[in-house]
This record gives sequence, structure tokens and C-alpha cells, in this order.
Amino acid sequence: MDLEEARSEIAGIDREMAGLFCRRMRAAAAIAGYKKDRGLPVKDEAQEKRVRERNLALLEDRTLAPYYLSFLEGLLALSKAYQEEILSGKNGETGKPDGEKGGAEG
Repeated sequence: MDLEEARSEIAGIDREMAGLFCRRMRAAAAIAGYKKDRGLPVKDEAQEKRVRERNLALLEDRTLAPYYLSFLEGLLALSKAYQEEILSGKNGETGKPDGEKGGAEG
């Protein structure tokens, strides 16, 4: 693979990752809505540990584990920051589908 092919490959992967990132953050928003309705905190260390372990197990190239762990840590931090914004009401997001208002029932 030459330089331009490698860059093109990365650009394609980045496009896919952008879509996956949006999907993941929508799921994080739904989790924030659940936590908000039930008065739960954003931080859940046991769940974060499960996420790390589950995702590291998926890694095909173990030499990349420290880099992937760093990537996961950043992703978890962004997810928690987004959930905190939702719980605080700062960004107008409700954590519910289509921004619906209401209690635990929706």
C-alpha cells in the first residue's frame, strides 16, 4: 500500500468512525435519560471496567492494547461529559428519543 492508498484507507475509516461515534453518543444520551429519571450518578466504575475488559478482548493485535485503552479512556471521558451536560440540562438534550419531555415513562 502506498502513501495515498494508506491515507485514503484512513479517510474511509474516519468516515465510518464518525457515524459510529454519533450512534454511540445517542446511546449515551439514552443512558443519561435513564439515569436522570432514576437519580443515578453518571459515573459507574464497575460498568467502565466491563467496557474496558470487553473491548480489549476484541482487539486483534495485542501490541496495540495500550493505545486502544487510551482511545477507550478518551471515549469514556467524552461519554461521561456528554451525560453530565444532559443531566445538568446545559445542552438542551433530554436523553430521550427526539428530545421528548417527561418522567420515567417518557
